[in-house]
Amino acid sequence: MLTGKTAIITGGNSGIGFETARGLLAQGVRIILAVRNTEKGTKAQAALLELHPSAQIDVMQLDLADLETIRAFADQFRNSFNKLDLLINNAGVMAPPYTKTKDGFELQFGSNHLGHFALTGLLMPLLANTPDSRVVTVSSRAHSRGSIDFSNFDGSKGYQAKKFYNQSKLANLYFALELDKRLKEQGLQTISVACHPGVSATNILKFGRWEIPLLFRSIANLFLQPPDMGALSTIYAATEPDLMGGEYIGPVAQFQRRGYPALGTPHPNATDPEISRRLWDASEKLTAVAYSFNHSS
Repeated sequence: MLTGKTAIITGGNSGIGFETARGLLAQGVRIILAVRNTEKGTKAQAALLELHPSAQIDVMQLDLADLETIRAFADQFRNSFNKLDLLINNAGVMAPPYTKTKDGFELQFGSNHLGHFALTGLLMPLLANTPDSRVVTVSSRAHSRGSIDFSNFDGSKGYQAKKFYNQSKLANLYFALELDKRLKEQGLQTISVACHPGVSATNILKFGRWEIPLLFRSIANLFLQPPDMGALSTIYAATEPDLMGGEYIGPVAQFQRRGYPALGTPHPNATDPEISRRLWDASEKLTAVAYSFNHSS
């Protein structure tokens, strides 16, 4: 049991985020649902309380496409809590029409990667002061098809929805691995773990304003795993005591599409140390969030 631990789950109101919350609540974790739409968050809170009536569940507003609200969320959390055991960077948007964040980034790169980068950095002092804390970042098999285009983070030089999704998921993986490297260099107990859900039937399969037709979804469900199975990778990454940090967890059956979680291997796309360093530096500059790994003894 993990009674007494506190976890933030971004996008915890639906899909894999909701199932992750359900799994962690069963182990006694206090959950903060960090959600863009608080009405949906409150409905998810009610559904989770039906399953776990004595659970501690908070709903807090967080828009990962708006750096100002990310800072407001971090301030509110730090004022309300004195520790953070788990930060689960789960929320994501997939293949919408060309859209920019409030700060001018392409939506997928801006929210999937930069939003989580900023959130983690702003909460890092609290994580560093919480013994055995952990950051879990949800990537995707799509990282294997991604590349980081340092000259076009706003999409103004051309936009392809799936290409930018792949880039954002590759950035998630680079971030998780680079974060763990830097945490270890600082001698901190906090670890960073990456994971992916395989191919799951979740709300992210609504591509922007176009939802996949019902017939296709019915056929796809024969090959995809349900959200509760997809969430097992996140739960494993968040709770497995033998993990040391820097791992990549996900299903290994059917070309990593489905099954129970196990230790995986990132695609070579995600192993270039120069790209990793450049992406970190660019992310700090774009978000104006400089990581501080200081912690009290």
